[in-house]
Amino acid sequence: MPGLRMWRILVSGVSGPIGTALVPSLKASGAQITRLTRGAAPAAANNNDHLPWEPSRPVSPEAVSGFHAVIHLAGESIVGRWTPAKKERIRRSRILGTQNLAQALAQANEKPEVFVCGSAIGYYGDRNDEVLREESSPGSGFLAEVCREWEEATRAAAAAGIRTVQIRTGIVLSPNGGALGKMLPPFKLGLGGRVGDGHQWMSWIDIQDMVGGIHHILNSDLLHGPVNMVAPRPLTNMEFTRTLGRVLSRPTILPVPKTAVRLAFGEMGQEVLLASQRVEPSKLIMSGYPFRYQELTASLQHVLRG
Repeated sequence: MPGLRMWRILVSGVSGPIGTALVPSLKASGAQITRLTRGAAPAAANNNDHLPWEPSRPVSPEAVSGFHAVIHLAGESIVGRWTPAKKERIRRSRILGTQNLAQALAQANEKPEVFVCGSAIGYYGDRNDEVLREESSPGSGFLAEVCREWEEATRAAAAAGIRTVQIRTGIVLSPNGGALGKMLPPFKLGLGGRVGDGHQWMSWIDIQDMVGGIHHILNSDLLHGPVNMVAPRPLTNMEFTRTLGRVLSRPTILPVPKTAVRLAFGEMGQEVLLASQRVEPSKLIMSGYPFRYQELTASLQHVLRG
């Protein structure tokens, strides 16, 4: 990608599906990567390659000074039953960690040109068939509340003149885990099917476009604020299910009733598996990002080959 050669970039969340794909691509573009990681750096690591941090504690402005860009992807997984303790970990890992990092960047002597911070389309809540763009209002529910506060936690960086982007990420299709990794085992056995009535919209993005979109944001000075990281053509859960079955050459005739989802997963099932979010990547399209995978079939064939 153009424009990143010799950039120093600080990245958190490097072990997740997005970070695993993003870091090698940044290196291939000529960037120098420092990983922001919890705990001590690995014994074999170069000290310049790792910066230890604890998200719940203040970050030293000197430690984060001198980077051209900071990409903050770290956060507790939302998968699993949302006990009070789990919800608190989700909130603290995103909101407090982002707030501490943003404040340190704002106070750094050499501030980054751009701060890219994770967020999610959970910001919009359950919206049925409504087409959702970056200017759409926030929704209701736990995830929507977390995403609103998560984005608000970047305010110190933006106020300090740092170009700040919140990437509202949809379902990332990756060969390295994530949502697709959890869906594949039953589908490969022919036990897959729609969730609930299957009418809820699923907004997805191929991992290559997720990575390419972040490169595009780093190189596009006019992009700031929230950016929807989804492919241009969302599908209903029923359409998604049928497409995945066709690609795998497996039947998809065993639906999962809403009551079963709620019993098994509680609040998480309602807000993640049953919620409908028909999201449009308006800013990526208007800024000229060339999507590699606009159709789900092509993306699944690419991902499953990987």
